Amino acid sequence: MAGAPPGGAGDGRPDFDAVILAGGRGTRLGGADKPGLTVGSSTMAASVASAAVAAGAGRVVLVGPPRADLALICAPLPGGLTVVREEPPGAGPVPALRAGLTRVRAPWVALLAADLPFLHGADISSLLAAATRGTLAGVVMADAEGAPQWLAGCWQTASLRAALLEYRGSSLRGLLGPLQPALIGPAAMPSREPPPWLDCDTPAELAAARLWRASQARDPEPSQARDPDLARPVSQTWRQTSDDA
Repeated sequence: MAGAPPGGAGDGRPDFDAVILAGGRGTRLGGADKPGLTVGSSTMAASVASAAVAAGAGRVVLVGPPRADLALICAPLPGGLTVVREEPPGAGPVPALRAGLTRVRAPWVALLAADLPFLHGADISSLLAAATRGTLAGVVMADAEGAPQWLAGCWQTASLRAALLEYRGSSLRGLLGPLQPALIGPAAMPSREPPPWLDCDTPAELAAARLWRASQARDPEPSQARDPDLARPVSQTWRQTSDDA
């Protein structure tokens, strides 16, 4: 990814950092190091970091154990890779976000899971472009059923910090939902299969992602057919979430 221009470097893109949450226990994968599992030739965490670099992040903040592959990927960035841990380790996504935000310096932040093997830089760029219109606190992807994907979004850094000051719960939905982010669906995202919000929480999902990646390697042209086990058509594009989202 060397040579990818950082955001805010005179190319018209918003100045942003990326926070990747990678400290989960991988319980549904038998306690495996989920971000370190490979889909194709890269670990899932490396795929997410590569997407952030391609989108022009100023720095990547990894919340979780150090990962040598991410350090190499992020080396060209002005801020490189910063590694922090939530306290205690494995405490959950809200403490992880709180720890990660302490290292963010940009006015915008991409908040990302570490198990999104099909996320690309163009997806993050689309989120940023949407988030920086008007006065939105943030934008998140919506899945095939229109549900917000809280770890696939872009936010005003100041809005997240203010929300964390007041929040005492443990749920990302409880923290981020009241900020009323806009949802962005497939019609406003780069047209591609598999969907960028596809994560790998279970052995079956991981096996399906690996199979899909292998089929892409055999046939670089994306298929118009959808695997019903991985994605369903989404008619929703933009809408505002309600207070109980």
